[in-house]
Amino acid sequence: MKMKRKIATLLVGVMCLGLAGCAKKEGYTVGICQLVEHPALDAATQGFKDALTEALGDKVVFDEQNAQNDSNTCSTIVNNFVSKNVDLIMANATPALQAAAAATNKIPILGTSVTEYGVALGIDNFSGTVGGNISGTSDLAPLNEQADMVKELFPDAKNVGLVYCSAEANSQYQVDTVAGYLTAMGYTCKYYAFSDSNDISTVVTNAAAEMDVLYIPTDNTAANNTEIINNICKGKIGIVAGEEGICAGCGVATLSISYYDIGYATGKMAVKILTEGADISKMPIEYAPKFTKKYNPELCEALGIKIPDGYEAIQ
Repeated sequence: MKMKRKIATLLVGVMCLGLAGCAKKEGYTVGICQLVEHPALDAATQGFKDALTEALGDKVVFDEQNAQNDSNTCSTIVNNFVSKNVDLIMANATPALQAAAAATNKIPILGTSVTEYGVALGIDNFSGTVGGNISGTSDLAPLNEQADMVKELFPDAKNVGLVYCSAEANSQYQVDTVAGYLTAMGYTCKYYAFSDSNDISTVVTNAAAEMDVLYIPTDNTAANNTEIINNICKGKIGIVAGEEGICAGCGVATLSISYYDIGYATGKMAVKILTEGADISKMPIEYAPKFTKKYNPELCEALGIKIPDGYEAIQ
C-alpha cells in the first residue's frame, strides 16, 4: 500500500509539471488601436512594435487596426480585442485610450500619443499613475515654452487665436493652459473650436481673418487636416503648433518630441508587463526625454519670419 501511495504521488507530481509546462506562455497577441493615420501616430506605433519585436522576436503577433479618426470605430476595435482575449492593448491617441478603458478593466492597456491622462480619463488631482490596468506614455511638450515661442516669433502680435477640436478633451486642456500663459504675457486670446473636419475650414477662415497669430495644440483632427488649414493660412498668418506633424503641414514653429521614441518607450513597458510580470497599476506615465524647437522653412519664408538661433529646420 505504501508503494502504491508513493507511485500515485509521483504520478501527480509528473502531471503537475506537465500542466505547468503547458501553461507557460510561448507567444503573445497584442492589439493595436490607432485613431488615425498621420506621421506622429504612425511613428509611435512603429516605435512600439520595434521595441516588442526586438525583445520577443516572432513570439509576439500584432493585431493592428486603424479607426480612421472615428471614436465609435475605436470602440468596435477594442471590443473585438477583448473578445479575442489579447494579452495587451496599445491605444494610440486619446479616443483609442478612452475606448479601451471603457471596454476592459482586466487586459493591460498602454496608451501613447495621449497628452494628459487625468483629463483623458476624468481623474481629478491626477498624480502621474493611473492605477488599475492602464499606463502608458504622454506626448505633452511644456505648454509654457510653447507660449514663449509665440512671444519670441511674434513680438508685435496682440491677438492670438486658439484653434482646436472641441471633441478632443486633451486639446481643450492644452488651449486653456496656453491661454493662461499668453494672457499673463499681455495677449488677448480667442477660442476657435471646430467639432470635426466638416467645419474646420469655416472656423480656420474666421480665425485667420480676425487674429494676428494662431496656436494649434497637439490635436488629432487638426493633424489630419493640415492641407485644408495650410490652404487658408499660407502666407497670411503664422501658426505655432503643438507637434511636429501639424507644423510640417501648416505651421511655422513647434516644440517637438519624437513620437517614435515615446512609442518605443511604450513598447518597453509592454515587454516588462508581458514577460516580467510588472504590475501595470504601479507604472507611472512616462514622458518624452527631450524637446526640440523646430521650424518650417517654407512657411517662415512665406511670412518673412526670421528664425532665431536654437531652432532646427523640419526636413
